[in-house]
Amino acid sequence: MSKTEKSGMSQFETKMAFHTLEKPALIAKKSSPLYIGIPKDSTHLERRVPLTPAGVANFVNRGHKVVIEREAGLEASFSDHDYSEAGAEITDDREKIYKAHILLKVTPPETDDIPLLQFDQIIISPLQFPTLDAAVIKGMIKKKVTALAFEYIKDASGSFPIVRSMSEIAGSTSIMIASNYLSKQFNGKGILLGGITGVPSSKVVILGAGIVGEFAARAAMGLGANVKLFDNNLYKLMRVQNHLGTRLFTSVFNPESLENELTSADLAIGAVHSSGGRTPMIVPEHMVAKMKPGSVIIDVSIDQGGCFETSELTTHDHPVFRKHDVIHYCVPNIPSRVPNSASTSINNILQPILTTISETGGVENYLREVMHARNGVYLFKGCLTNQHIGERFNLNYTNINLLITLDS
Repeated sequence: MSKTEKSGMSQFETKMAFHTLEKPALIAKKSSPLYIGIPKDSTHLERRVPLTPAGVANFVNRGHKVVIEREAGLEASFSDHDYSEAGAEITDDREKIYKAHILLKVTPPETDDIPLLQFDQIIISPLQFPTLDAAVIKGMIKKKVTALAFEYIKDASGSFPIVRSMSEIAGSTSIMIASNYLSKQFNGKGILLGGITGVPSSKVVILGAGIVGEFAARAAMGLGANVKLFDNNLYKLMRVQNHLGTRLFTSVFNPESLENELTSADLAIGAVHSSGGRTPMIVPEHMVAKMKPGSVIIDVSIDQGGCFETSELTTHDHPVFRKHDVIHYCVPNIPSRVPNSASTSINNILQPILTTISETGGVENYLREVMHARNGVYLFKGCLTNQHIGERFNLNYTNINLLITLDS
């Protein structure tokens, strides 16, 4: 009798006992259905929506529930019929939407949202540091909310995907906006942004060599403008030159050089991004006062405070004001001018994030397993985790990594 037979095991059982088995799929066991609510946002003429009908269909087909407020996507050219066909539930009842475990918004939480919020709810939305209200933050803390900010969500490469996609749109669109306000129809100087044969091209100064700056430079140069690019990061300056394939004027933020260039500029673009708090103020008021009458400032950085001292938050219905006879455009949601493209881009980023949240068994597990995702959190179960918010409103804050460890 063989050793196998003595042990009471068949040859097949013996083979399988020493055979390397495939690791069990933990994701399938931990996967949990999502209940996603999407209210209609109209703040500052907001026209974007966080999920497209195609995105909704993807979630519904996976067994998730999506409830969306009536006409939430209409301004982005997505009809209620489109969402209904995709499997979403359309409703006028905001309370029903706010009962969702995960709330998706394209504007920051506001005072009117607080009474509707559920305890332990998850909110994924922009933060927009300049417009933060202490009462809203405190209300979310009381409701034990976990909140992620669009601006600070990181991907595995360490970049900010939503910021990047919106920055590409904002950079290109800012040049289109500036072209309008330089024209006489909008009480500008009456000049063509790019110039023509025999007429000198206009001068564009761009502050920041990130994505906004790169795409603004690309669009301006495409029209024939003379572009000057400033940034303290030499690698970023070199990268933009390599991407654009030309040796354009570049400089660090030297005050004397910056003032000289702004004094003769027709257009200045503020494209500085902060990774955690308010954007640094690069251009003091006395420099703005020396700019040419009728010149234009587009402060794309205004959603983080702005990089011009004279910048003040404006809206799409009242987008500009004049100070020192310089036209200021300081709308924080420039991508809302092209809501269909912007909404599709946001959907493409949120969809894999939400899918991973489901596959890992919820936001807590997601943050525990996906380290880079923690950067986007400013509230975790009612605990403030963002240092800049804490210092601004004199609130206690705790490092997110510590909270995740204690929650394990």
